[in-house]
Amino acid sequence: MSGPRRILVKIGGAALEEPLARRSFARAVAAARANGAELVLVHGGGNQVGQLSTRLGLEIRRIAGLRVTDAATADVVLQVLGGEVGRKLVAALGAVGVPALSLSGADGGLYSARRLRHETADLGYVGEVATVDAGALRRLLDAGFVPTVASVAPDAEHPDDDHFLNINADHAVAPLAAAFGADVVLFLSDVPGVLDGERQRLHTLDPAAVRALVASGVISGGMLPKVDAAQAAAAANPAALVKIAVADGDDCVRAALRPDVGTRFLPEVSHA
Repeated sequence: MSGPRRILVKIGGAALEEPLARRSFARAVAAARANGAELVLVHGGGNQVGQLSTRLGLEIRRIAGLRVTDAATADVVLQVLGGEVGRKLVAALGAVGVPALSLSGADGGLYSARRLRHETADLGYVGEVATVDAGALRRLLDAGFVPTVASVAPDAEHPDDDHFLNINADHAVAPLAAAFGADVVLFLSDVPGVLDGERQRLHTLDPAAVRALVASGVISGGMLPKVDAAQAAAAANPAALVKIAVADGDDCVRAALRPDVGTRFLPEVSHA
C-alpha cells in the first residue's frame, strides 16, 4: 500500500444501524485491508442504546453531549455496544472476508477504564480510557484480525461494582490510536465533516479555530465531543492524519484519505 499503513477508524453507530450500510462499510474496510492497511475499528451505537432505553422506559439525559448513565442504562449500554452492535459489525466484516473480533475493554485486558469526572454534574457510569495494552492489539493484528472495539469496560478503580463504564466512543480513540501507532485516525459518521456558520465544510481546523467556533456556537451539541476527540487524537498523534469524514460508499475508508474529503485536524503549533 502506498501511503499510510496503520489506520484507526471510529465508525458512528448511525452508520451501522442498517444491514446494507454495515455491508458497505465492511467492503470499505476490506478494500483498505486488501491494499495493505492494518486497521483497528472503534464503534459507537448511541442511537441503538437510545432505542432500547426508550423501549425499556428509561430516561435519556445528556450533559455536554455525554449520556448520563445510571445503573440500568449501563446494563443497556453493555448489551447494545458489547453485544448487538459489535457482533453485527463483525458478522458483516466476516461476510466480505475480513476476520474480525468484537472486543470490549475487558477482553484480554485490552484497555482499562476509570470514572469520568464532570465539573458540575454526576454522569453516573460514564468513563474514560485509562491505559491500553498495546501488546494485545499487536498480537491480534499479527494474527490477521481486525480488532473491533466497543467503548465499554469495567471500572478498574471499583472492581467490586460489576457495572461496566460507558465511554464515549469518540473519546476512546486518542489513547487507542496512540497505542496502535496510527498513521491515520478517521472519525466516520453521517456528516461530511465540520461545517461553518454557512453550513459549508471546513477543510482544516486548528485548536484556535475550534475555540472560536465553539465560542460562537457553530460547534455545539453532539458535535462537541467529536471535535474534542479529534483534537485529542491530533495532539496524541501529531504526525498522523486526523479527520472527521462521511461514512458513505464501499470505499469510504480510502476516500477519507483524500484532501478534498472531510475536515482535517491539526495539532497545536508550539512557538517555543
